[in-house]
Amino acid sequence: MPADADLDHHWPAIQSELRRAVSDATYQIWFAPLTARDLAGDTLSVAAPDRVARYVADRFGRVLQTCAAAVLGPEVEVEIVAASAAPAPRAAPGHDTPGRPADPGPNPKHTFDQFVIGEGNRLAHAAALAVAELPGQAYNPLFIYGPPGVGKTHLLHSIAGYVLMHGAGLNVRYTTIDDYTTNFVRSLQNGSIDHFKASYRGVDVLLIDDVQFLEDKTRTEEEFFHTFNALYETGSQLVLTSDRLPRDMAALEHRLRERFESGLVTDICAPDFQTRLTILRKRADHDGHELDPAALELLADRVPDNVRALEGALIRVIAAHSLTGTSVTPGFVDEVLTSLYPRSPSQRRSVGDVQAAACSEFSLSHDELVSPSRAARVAWPRQLAMYLSRELTDATLPAIGRQFGGRDHTTVVYACRRAAERLQADRSAYEAAQRLTDLLAGPTGDRNP
Repeated sequence: MPADADLDHHWPAIQSELRRAVSDATYQIWFAPLTARDLAGDTLSVAAPDRVARYVADRFGRVLQTCAAAVLGPEVEVEIVAASAAPAPRAAPGHDTPGRPADPGPNPKHTFDQFVIGEGNRLAHAAALAVAELPGQAYNPLFIYGPPGVGKTHLLHSIAGYVLMHGAGLNVRYTTIDDYTTNFVRSLQNGSIDHFKASYRGVDVLLIDDVQFLEDKTRTEEEFFHTFNALYETGSQLVLTSDRLPRDMAALEHRLRERFESGLVTDICAPDFQTRLTILRKRADHDGHELDPAALELLADRVPDNVRALEGALIRVIAAHSLTGTSVTPGFVDEVLTSLYPRSPSQRRSVGDVQAAACSEFSLSHDELVSPSRAARVAWPRQLAMYLSRELTDATLPAIGRQFGGRDHTTVVYACRRAAERLQADRSAYEAAQRLTDLLAGPTGDRNP
């Protein structure tokens, strides 16, 4: 990976991961004073104040490693050094050659192999892969739209990485509209507009993120219109992302919206539960963490709309685990995420909620409820809890079985059948089930029947 070229881009991203992983107080005391020293090969050097460098390395080395790996990939190694040993500060971002745009390269973590395909993104993924394999021949332009955090940027980086690796020397460039605008304004100020034009119009594949921010930028919009035309006429590939359809960007000129719609326009939606769960499993495996499947299921249930937030929640849980040494159980996940991702009033209950209610109703401990015991005082509450878990949660039968002591799904099916039979024949059993249902419907908010 490049050394200085990417560090100004990646270090703020690592700091953002750290902010999500630890409390504000911990971040301000221990992480805010850190500075990125160097990125050479797979080694990231981070400078800490001399008096605390050793303590930071010993106490927070693992969480810093985890957050750096989330941005730079699992191969990165973090080295924490004393600030006095660091070389002179590097030039601030933007102090490079006048007029030379400085855009981030493709993120090595965002590849097609790491992209999890689901019902909400299948077409967008297929189109992006087709474009990467045949730039300028498949869909040109390709316009991908969807809400923030669902994988649009991941697909752009995947295309960039694929073309750089397999494109036989094709020139590819990824940028955001914000960076494009900054570079355009800078080139006007220092008289290097010709260099600016050549740097964007002389590529084989141009990937532009967040084109909705072109709205209300009249001069930048005009320049981008000509850049678009120049690339399109030479057969270069354009891929654009936005949070809305071209026709919904009313502040853009009609001629530009028309060009955005001239190729393939495809959406990318928030991932469903199974896709979110697969993303978490893949990410945990990629980062070398073995986590309780039930804990991952709770994570997938708690963060429903945004892949970026989902991965951030996983990093926060892993960081909390590293800092405290606590096992990553569903209860631990719930505790870590409560402040950031509280249950919404309309959110369905979890298996853990059902288990807690059953333990309260029948005066059992959680360990007793999920134990192998077949005693009557335990077996019936367990069967009823499994039945209600199937009825009141989104958990699959195998997931329910795992949270009840690692039982298989056939045991859950049997328990649900026995519970249903008893509810029909036993008035007291029915009333117990009704009390549990009412209890589970209450504390998280009103539920409509």
